[in-house]
Amino acid sequence: MSSVYRTHTCGQLRPDHVGQEARLSGWVQRKRDHGHLLFIDLRDHYGVTQIVVDASSPVFKTAEAVRTESVITVSGKVVARDPATINAKLATGAVELDAQEMIVQSMAEPLPIPVYQENDTTPEELRLKYRFLDLRKDKLHRNIMLRSQVIASLRRRMIEQGFTEFQTPILTADSPEGARSYLVPSRLHPGKFYALPQAPQMFKQLLMVSGFDRYFQIAPCFRDEDARADRAPGEFYQLDFEMSFVTQDDVFAAIEPVLGGVFQEFAGFDRETPRKVTPFPFPRIPYAEALLTYGTDKPDLRNPLRIFDVGEVFAGSDFKVFAGIVAKGGVVRAIRAPNAAVQPRSFFDKLNSWAQGEGKPGLGYIVLENGAGKGPIAKFVADERLAKLRSLTGAEDGDAVFFVADQVEAAWKFAGQARTKIGQELGVIAEDEFRFCWIVDFPMFEYDDKLKKIDFSHNPFSMPQGGLEALETQDPLTIKAWQYDIVCNGIELCSGAIRNHKPEIMYKAFGIAGYSREEVEHRFGGMLNAFKFGAPPHGGAAPGVDRIVMLLADEPNIREVITFPMNQQAVDLMMDAPTEVPAEKLRELHIAVRLPQQAKKD
Repeated sequence: MSSVYRTHTCGQLRPDHVGQEARLSGWVQRKRDHGHLLFIDLRDHYGVTQIVVDASSPVFKTAEAVRTESVITVSGKVVARDPATINAKLATGAVELDAQEMIVQSMAEPLPIPVYQENDTTPEELRLKYRFLDLRKDKLHRNIMLRSQVIASLRRRMIEQGFTEFQTPILTADSPEGARSYLVPSRLHPGKFYALPQAPQMFKQLLMVSGFDRYFQIAPCFRDEDARADRAPGEFYQLDFEMSFVTQDDVFAAIEPVLGGVFQEFAGFDRETPRKVTPFPFPRIPYAEALLTYGTDKPDLRNPLRIFDVGEVFAGSDFKVFAGIVAKGGVVRAIRAPNAAVQPRSFFDKLNSWAQGEGKPGLGYIVLENGAGKGPIAKFVADERLAKLRSLTGAEDGDAVFFVADQVEAAWKFAGQARTKIGQELGVIAEDEFRFCWIVDFPMFEYDDKLKKIDFSHNPFSMPQGGLEALETQDPLTIKAWQYDIVCNGIELCSGAIRNHKPEIMYKAFGIAGYSREEVEHRFGGMLNAFKFGAPPHGGAAPGVDRIVMLLADEPNIREVITFPMNQQAVDLMMDAPTEVPAEKLRELHIAVRLPQQAKKD
């Protein structure tokens, strides 16, 4: 590398370069004035090199005046550092550049946020407003580079698996299903709107109908949804793929080497010891089993604790609270906590207080010691009932068993929360692992209590297990779908399905959910029409790129792996978006703005 601005990068110089002339360009990360010597840490994309400026140097005044984060070009001789001053933390830490020339390419104004500062407590709103400065920080800079490398790895692995990359439209029709769409007004067609795609779902299925076999793309998706720690508002990216002539097993076999390989490749990111990755094939857990055993359809398998159904232990017992819940159709769930008997009373009191803070009466428990039970409800669980509890949960002396009693849905949800909390308090979660699993056998339909009707529970375009015969002969609430999620460490990476490619099955499935034939044709006519001209069995999924990088970077918030994210209110503070549009532009689009009353007052 040799140019007007640099002969080397700031991460390149080594002892082999001692005695050579070099020219570096970068940002002034830090200055240290030692009186007769001035030290500058010069940073670029590749690393940091220490610049030393002697007080007698003609560039000393320039170096003294330059502000932090200014961009400079420095020329001089590479010299070896004194052994006592070698910085083993830097790749360039054995050398420094003795500055002979210095040009200020761009003087930085006083910084609105710190760039190089330990224990940075800058408010998030300021970080987002000055994101271009935030991105200069080491950790965030590495996260964004990791993202690029992960995408390159995903693309390479998909091509190796026989997939072809396609691009699907960004301006499309509004989808009547799913989240809210972002709408784009049409200038040429007054009163009509395009929509930004929530996902390329329709198009990728139409590619299969078109005769292509294995499609993928790193697809931008747009949804007008509220932000969460693992979901950015507005837009996100996913590894979208679809395959023809496949079963669920074929889809799993194709994508597991891609995801497993990427996680193995980057398992050591920012760590001395790489994290362990679940070898494929990944375990498969039926949806109903996941709710019972883990209290969620997104189980974190790093937590070894399990949940058990122990309603029969309390049915007809003298413990009226639990017995009454069971008698009214409720359930009692138990969480076995191995070796928890050694914990002090404060451990159990803390969990009980936590449960009360979650709006529950508390968290009952029994401690097993010397063949008997101890604790607040132990007297109600003795002899045969205690034996039954041990049998159902596998609990032994030295263990504790915690209980959750409620109606079914409330019970599995809170038992899942309690499993996580107990695992955290016991310190049994394997933090240095990536644990994958598939959740399979989702119910095709569910009963909507508010609307008092049967509706789709997950994805209306999935193939029901058993096909048309199942729809015609089974209780709809017992029908399972060829739908699946892939979960890692309690984070859902994607949903997918074997698609319903037969019009007669689609009409029947939507009919069960209360849609007329005419309504199905009106809402989904494009895809339905395509299926009438020969559609192959097909399926796929779409793992979230942002969530993959978030897990690999070990970041609790997805904004830390996105270059220019919006805040939780879906506002881009740096570019000031969304913003008002001049009246002439609105007239050109044949749009009039009617603000809500509250907005007018504001």
